[in-house]
Formats: sequence, C-alpha cells, structure tokens
Amino acid sequence: MKIRFMEKSDLEGAASIHQLAFIRQKNSLEWIQCNFNAFPRFLNFVAEKNGEVVGYIIWVQKSGFRPEAVIELEQLAVLPNFQGQGIGRKLINESLPLVKNQLLLNGSTLKHIMVTTRADNFAQQLYKETLGAEIETTIKNLYSADEVLMIARNVSI
Repeated sequence: MKIRFMEKSDLEGAASIHQLAFIRQKNSLEWIQCNFNAFPRFLNFVAEKNGEVVGYIIWVQKSGFRPEAVIELEQLAVLPNFQGQGIGRKLINESLPLVKNQLLLNGSTLKHIMVTTRADNFAQQLYKETLGAEIETTIKNLYSADEVLMIARNVSI
C-alpha cells in the first residue's frame, strides 16, 4: 500500500470511489478534478494498492494562506471492498506529514484541523483516534442530516 500525491491519471479512479462513497452527490469526476486543480490550497492524496487507486483524501487550507494554517480534512473515501482494512487511517497518518511539509514550503505551520461529518458517521471515531479531534458543535440539517464540526488542536502527526 502506497500513499502519494494524487496525479492527473488518478482522477477517474478517485471519481469512481467518490461516486460509490457519496451517493447523494453528483458529477464526481468534476468534483475531484476541481479539487485537484486547486493545488496548493487543496492537497489531494491517493492510496494505491497493486497499481489500483483504492482510496483518497483531500485536505484544504482554510481562510487564506496564513503563517499558522487551519486545514480541513475535506473528504476521505475508500472503495467499499477495501473498507475496514485501515486504509482510511493510513491515508490520514501518511498524508498529514506531507501536508505539513507543503505548508512549510509556503511559509506556514499547522495550527488546527477541522473535520465536518454526518452526526451518525462512524468515521468520527477515526478522527478522534488519529487526529485527536473533538466535537465542537452540531449543525442541524446542514446537508442530508445533522453535521458535526470537529476540531483537532495540537496535532502531532
């Protein structure tokens, strides 16, 4: 399993994963491509296994390029038949140091990480364990259900 920056040749594979993971969302390829094209504000990574993209993670810098950056874990998805194998955890743990390095190249350091997710999403536990994220608030009926806003402070990865 290799975690690396997303390349243009990965867009269709990532879009297929997006389509399977986020069934209420439309235009998966366009969504992934827009995020990919917004580098360095958006930092996109893939998990590759035996030459196949099996997952991806998107990080985004919030509120301008600042000396102390707040980033958001925008989206994390893994192919259904590869879920439960620690790939999401690996995507977070191995891409975050690359994000920090990219921030340094732009004269920034990491201050906090934000994550929003459905209130009923089991991934909240993953964000707590890997990032130390804690729920700050619940936003009622934001997208398809209630969303929780989680913040990780003093991230050490």
